[in-house]
Amino acid sequence: MPEIHFQIQLPDGTQETCYSPSLIVKEYFTPDQEYLMADFLDRSRTALNIASDRVKAKYGRPCGLALGQLRDIESIVARYSPESKVKLIKFIE
Repeated sequence: MPEIHFQIQLPDGTQETCYSPSLIVKEYFTPDQEYLMADFLDRSRTALNIASDRVKAKYGRPCGLALGQLRDIESIVARYSPESKVKLIKFIE
């Protein structure tokens, strides 16, 4: 199963590198695109849950790394106002 990382820039200018065990995130995000916090969180939830389900289908258990990444994203989003934006900088394959 091909994994991928995606680099984001937060409203304060800091950058984070996120993980997905599946390329599905490419269907939900576009490089150099900004997303409102709620939209970014919704897209992340959908993509990372699909990725985790794909791991479960193949290996018999959900992907702890994908679910952990989702918890990290939820924590990040909670620190900012809903009007703030996250920029997806790039995918790292």
